Amino acid sequence: MAKKVLIVYAHQSSGSFNAAAKNTAVEVLTAQGCTVEVSDLYDMGFKATATAEDIKGEVMNAENFCYMKETKLAWEQGKLSDDITKEQSKLTEADLVIFQFPMYWFGVPAILKGWIDRVLTNGFAFSQEKRYSQGIFKDKRAMLSFTTGSLESMFHPTGINGDMNVTLWPLQTGILHYCGFQVLAPQIFWAPASAAAEDRKSMLDSWSTRLQGLLEEKPLSFIPLNCFDEKTFQLKPDFYEKHASKASGLTVGIHLKKPLPPPSQMKSGC
Repeated sequence: MAKKVLIVYAHQSSGSFNAAAKNTAVEVLTAQGCTVEVSDLYDMGFKATATAEDIKGEVMNAENFCYMKETKLAWEQGKLSDDITKEQSKLTEADLVIFQFPMYWFGVPAILKGWIDRVLTNGFAFSQEKRYSQGIFKDKRAMLSFTTGSLESMFHPTGINGDMNVTLWPLQTGILHYCGFQVLAPQIFWAPASAAAEDRKSMLDSWSTRLQGLLEEKPLSFIPLNCFDEKTFQLKPDFYEKHASKASGLTVGIHLKKPLPPPSQMKSGC
């Protein structure tokens, strides 16, 4: 069966490198028989701010408005705004989600953060019981594909920007894995704006090659939810002891006060 792919695209210019990367993905994945849909956030004029306007009708507590509680109830009652429900419908149908964007301030552009804040509502994308390895989207895959303004050497463990694995932890673990996605290794285009034309072409050629086998790639590794105590959410003693003697930590975030492991946020199967 052909896979359904959603590309959430966040760039203002159709002549940008991000646009070229998005177009490459559409072309290659469509040629493989995938159904590809693009949410072009700037073209859509997607609202970035999470407000009470995202709920149809009266809210539960206007005086002390809590977005997470209010949108959960609105989702349950079918009262979320149309732009949110449209994106949620796309996400429900997708087998693979690719986020294509330029990295801003070590994170995503505001319009994409707004998509994350508004579309991944409590109840629809996660719950207290369904998150991380037991998350709602555990049968879906997702990945980041983005450009940087800095050279690769600047995002090195000895570089001025620090280790890119650390930069990616909040995005890949705190958002994608939290919602249950099987997270594929990111596609990083290092400083294309300052690269020569032939180097930019080489970047897109490498992306095209990767896309041809993307659906068979092994996801990144994360610690399963059942390795944590159900009440304290701390690593279970037996699991902790099993790894206590190892030279490096388990992950970027759960490092056990040890050196960080190999590039676990950038290479599949680490």
